[in-house]
Amino acid sequence: MSTATAQTTSSAPQRNDLITGARYIAQTLHAYGLDHVFFMDAVLRRTLAECGTFGIRRILAHSEKAAAYMADGYARASRRVAVVMAQSVGAANLASGLQDARLFGSPVIAITGRHVAANQYRNAYQELPHEPMYAAFVKASYRVDVPEQLPRLLRQCFREAASGPVRPVHLDVAGNTGSVTDFAELVFDQTVEREYATVPAQRPAGDAGQIEKAAKAIAAAERPVIIAGAGAIMSGAEKALRTFAEKAGIPLVAALDAKAVLTDDHPLYGGIVGTYSCHCANKLVAEADLAIFVGSDTGDQVTNNFTLPRPGATVIQIDIDPTELGRNFGGAIGIHADPRTAIEQLAAVVDQKTRPEWQARLAQLVAEWRAYIAPHYNSDATPIRPERICKELGEWLPANAIVVADTGYSSQWSGTMMPLRHEGQSYYRAAGSLGWAYPASLGAKCACPDRPVICFTGDGGFLYHLAEMETARRWNIATITVINNNMRLAQGLRNLTIAHKGIPGRMEDLFTFAPMNYAAIAEAFGCLGIRVERPHDLRPAFERALASNRPAIIDVVSDETAQADLPWTPAR
Repeated sequence: MSTATAQTTSSAPQRNDLITGARYIAQTLHAYGLDHVFFMDAVLRRTLAECGTFGIRRILAHSEKAAAYMADGYARASRRVAVVMAQSVGAANLASGLQDARLFGSPVIAITGRHVAANQYRNAYQELPHEPMYAAFVKASYRVDVPEQLPRLLRQCFREAASGPVRPVHLDVAGNTGSVTDFAELVFDQTVEREYATVPAQRPAGDAGQIEKAAKAIAAAERPVIIAGAGAIMSGAEKALRTFAEKAGIPLVAALDAKAVLTDDHPLYGGIVGTYSCHCANKLVAEADLAIFVGSDTGDQVTNNFTLPRPGATVIQIDIDPTELGRNFGGAIGIHADPRTAIEQLAAVVDQKTRPEWQARLAQLVAEWRAYIAPHYNSDATPIRPERICKELGEWLPANAIVVADTGYSSQWSGTMMPLRHEGQSYYRAAGSLGWAYPASLGAKCACPDRPVICFTGDGGFLYHLAEMETARRWNIATITVINNNMRLAQGLRNLTIAHKGIPGRMEDLFTFAPMNYAAIAEAFGCLGIRVERPHDLRPAFERALASNRPAIIDVVSDETAQADLPWTPAR
């Protein structure tokens, strides 16, 4: 019997074997292994009550967007499908919260209420069409108009969310708060397809001919490099990539989403590539004659605005999404497959090889990068340099820590400056939604309660969802949040200076905030608040936060003038 068959149970229901929609949804979520749901009232209240009878924790957030971010963090950290819910009027806010889940490739099912069909197109209270709002963010949007649809469509949502390419899915249920679906009676269907509870649901192998073609290209290359992306992380390809890289003697660089694919001290690791990057990684890819993209898109961020790799380099792309193959590199050798499976296939056919000159070049570039960042990285200055915050945090991180970073400078500084030295550490970052990190870290902690979860954000990002400290306190979601408090949105300063040149008035109005003591605010919320103003107080603060087993906010007063480096870019 196959694994999939063993995990699927079914029975022929009798016509008098009825169940309410609420009981069915709760029982099904439990059967798929969910232990949390995230929501904003008012939606599926009867369902949420039934969820409690199965031991599912019902995490009420303070906005639909925050609830979506929590579900996204939960899904990434656990590699399980997550569920988030909101009523009809909250559907627009929830849809916008799925942007990062879509960009990363996170299996989230968003359930919304919708006025019944008889009320559609009649100016029903607070009602707008939902499908157009979700079209940009989900693989599919389904409507439950009659009870008989619910079992089939809920199963379909799990199937689509967990199958490659992994994406969010939307289920719109009858009743503006879902109440019609809650109380409807339907024939009980106990079919549960547990193989679609986790990702990847399947691991399709690469075509043998394409694997052979890629292996020949690797054998012919003198300076190959691997570029790992989010798809490699969600595929669980870290070990396979390390084995392959070591056997073939190929250096590896990472997109921000794949920072944890190798430890920073691995001799084949060249750092973060692209626009938010280490100079050494960009230089390495610029010198490569073969680039192997593994579970990574080839968009402007990872290719540094399409300047990497250089024209003439051979490109291999491995991706579960066939539409990514060759998207930006005509003539690329495309392998449509689960990234881990394809890398294992390649590792089985490539020859053991050392590339002493190429690896020596990697070591030289990494050494030059470390020497370049050393002054700020080791700075004792006050206010504290953000590079020093990242150094201290990385050197302190527990071996099984999960780091959740916000977008912008938070991801750039943590991605390039915060060392990960243990294979059991994880790193997730916002793909573009400022403020994502704090709610997402709460979701990650819900998924992995036994692992330390550290959120790295700025004051600008933290202020988006500061209210979720109450959620953390209510459920004792004991994350550690490190706020790089520079009283501003620092990333825009360069461009603002150019834009404001020659124009009178206060440029500061466009990017600065009032001074705030977030440690004091945290204490007012009932969380642990620690304010740090000197570099040598950072590690004691981390230790105190971890030992407290409470939601902790570490407010670090940082250098307001600090600017992250622009990426190294090859001359054209």
